[in-house]
Amino acid sequence: MRHALKCAVLFLIMAVVAPAQAAAAQAPPDDRPVVKVGTEGTYPPFSFHDTGSADLTGYDVDVIKAIADRAGWRIEFVETQWDAIFPALDAGRIDVIANQVSVNEERAAKYGLSEPYTYSRGVVVRRTGDESIKTLDDVRGRTTAQSSTSNWAQVARDAGANVEAVEGFAQAAALLTQGRVDAIVNDNIAVLDYLASTGSKDVEIAGDAGGETSEQVLTFRKADGALLEQADRAIGELKADGTLAEISRGYFKADVSVPDGGDADLSGRERTSTWQVVAGTAWPMFLGLVQVTIPLTALSFAIGLALALVVALARISPYRVLSGLARAFISIIRGTPLLLQLFIVFYGLPQLGVKFPPFTAAVIAFSLNVAGYAAEVVRSAILAVPKGQFEASATIGLGYWQTLRRIVLPQATRTAVPPLSNTLLSLLKDTSLGSVVLLTELFRQAQLAAAESNEFLALYAFAGLYYWIMCVAISAAQKRLETRLDRYVAR
Repeated sequence: MRHALKCAVLFLIMAVVAPAQAAAAQAPPDDRPVVKVGTEGTYPPFSFHDTGSADLTGYDVDVIKAIADRAGWRIEFVETQWDAIFPALDAGRIDVIANQVSVNEERAAKYGLSEPYTYSRGVVVRRTGDESIKTLDDVRGRTTAQSSTSNWAQVARDAGANVEAVEGFAQAAALLTQGRVDAIVNDNIAVLDYLASTGSKDVEIAGDAGGETSEQVLTFRKADGALLEQADRAIGELKADGTLAEISRGYFKADVSVPDGGDADLSGRERTSTWQVVAGTAWPMFLGLVQVTIPLTALSFAIGLALALVVALARISPYRVLSGLARAFISIIRGTPLLLQLFIVFYGLPQLGVKFPPFTAAVIAFSLNVAGYAAEVVRSAILAVPKGQFEASATIGLGYWQTLRRIVLPQATRTAVPPLSNTLLSLLKDTSLGSVVLLTELFRQAQLAAAESNEFLALYAFAGLYYWIMCVAISAAQKRLETRLDRYVAR
């Protein structure tokens, strides 16, 4: 019977695997070059996630797909925040930016810019009824909300405005509605999409931000001239055969791929309820938690704790060189922000020829950060063990390392558990910074959905619920571990 069951299982496996292997053998190898496309994924209608399917979509996404088909590329999308998108290009993390990059002299001097594929104009947005702001001149001395490195931020600065940095238009609109800023200068299409998708009556377009037309392009590194030529050729073909116009009319009911192609109309954008948005985002957020947040936390904490023990032992070492190096490491880690450490590992080291994948880079940065803080916890726990334990161990013939392993560290563990648990809890929440190194973790999923729906409170509160549940579980495990260790303590 058992033999028959094994044969049946083997037959089922072969039935599933063999056709897949045969299909793989028959499929021709895809020898097209892989081109990594950087985009926000939070900038509707150009680059955003569909509320129902969570798929990346938008005008820019469709355009770059069409260009890739003509140019013979196999593209991979890499999503990141706008302020990190140019550092990602500089560091070779992506090959091209498809995210409504406007042409200006600084970018033209530093990067390879394609032929324009979008034409738009800037507008000034104000709180509804605020007659003090009618033109771009009226923002002088006022505060506007912009992505700090965007072309519109520079337009606002040139007009004399104080720019408050935000990640995207949805956040800017929220600040304007709440009265935290006075105006926004942005692309008219993005503003029309916001008004259509949210039905907001709190903000309105005051007027044009100057009379010049803004040209949007794909952005490459200067060294990638071949890719730029292929893109320009593809854009020309797509314009000639009407493909770009067709994509444009599908989103805007106008042809924004040419100057004076008509006024964009986004009145048909579908609105979704708060419940639909939260329900549609719950699963992607859970996947972000399981696939990225939890593995990143567990691996970083395990490696960081091992490093912390080494650093702590070096810190209490009688050798001055070891002690000095350990003190310097702790001082540097605790004296610099975690976000800065992430940027150095992910964007800085590639300039020295050291390049890590996003998850690996995040593990390295988080592990070093944990080691810097946990080392002092471990050191204090070791020093809390009475010195007499060392002397007693020596009398029975135990060496230094045997004493540490069998006598000191077991006692120090009980003392270190509560503060190390706090370090673990902090690490779990700090993984929300993973999006700056191109990781789509739990909080990034919430950001993506909030940028599309503007349901900030509901989505961020729901993300907080996930974090809270995980923290409660860790706290319960901490209590159980403390109880277990207490059993060996004499009362």
